[in-house]
Amino acid sequence: MNIDLKGRKAVVTGSTAGIGRAIAEGLARAGASVVINGRGEERVATALRELRELFPASDLTGVAADLETAEGAGVLFAQAPDADILVNNVGTARPKTFFDLADDDWLSLFQLNVMSGVRAARHYVPKMVERSWGRVVFISSESALNVPKEMIDYGMTKTAQLAISRGLAEAVAGTGVTVNAVLPGPTRSEILSRMMNELAHSQGITQDAAEQVFLKTMRPTTLINRFATTEEVANMVIYVCSEQASATSGAGLRVDGGVLRSIV
Repeated sequence: MNIDLKGRKAVVTGSTAGIGRAIAEGLARAGASVVINGRGEERVATALRELRELFPASDLTGVAADLETAEGAGVLFAQAPDADILVNNVGTARPKTFFDLADDDWLSLFQLNVMSGVRAARHYVPKMVERSWGRVVFISSESALNVPKEMIDYGMTKTAQLAISRGLAEAVAGTGVTVNAVLPGPTRSEILSRMMNELAHSQGITQDAAEQVFLKTMRPTTLINRFATTEEVANMVIYVCSEQASATSGAGLRVDGGVLRSIV
């Protein structure tokens, strides 16, 4: 399959590292112009420099903006006012037990993981509809359906993304704009890799061994028995952003390694 995104402009939130970075690379490789985003100027500048080294002929720009706030979203929209492809990837997890979570913990995570995508879709989708073409992808998680007891707030935000994705797909039905969610499972992303490194250090084992401990204790239903790579997750995203995926909308597409024990 030859995916050609020349002439398309993509905005990928939270794309200086991890899954977002792999998505930005994949879109650039397919020929799209790509706007990367991160919270800090230094990380954005570093990622942009590295991407330009990989893709010297590509149109790549960067915007430093904190999308946890409406003001930060406004900075992104001012510098990247239009897009054909929107990948709502920015988000985080802050493991705490349910009884240790304060109101501010819930609200700040909801602002970053959920409202960032709401604001971005509200800004970019109307022009996609006018042009009769667009792609919106929410990066959710298998935790949306398999809510982890140690990160109930995170699971809540990922479930919310599925609801928004499906509802928005219904709202733009028949316009040529598709809206989908992608559900990664355990992935060697920046956040989870950091957690595995800390686990490895505390137990005096390798990171590979720490990942196996995590899978056996926390995700024993995995079918691939390993963490996915960020590139494997990105491959699904690049496909749903393509012309070839024009009949796929309103879907929750799993890249979870079979963790979810469901045939649909």
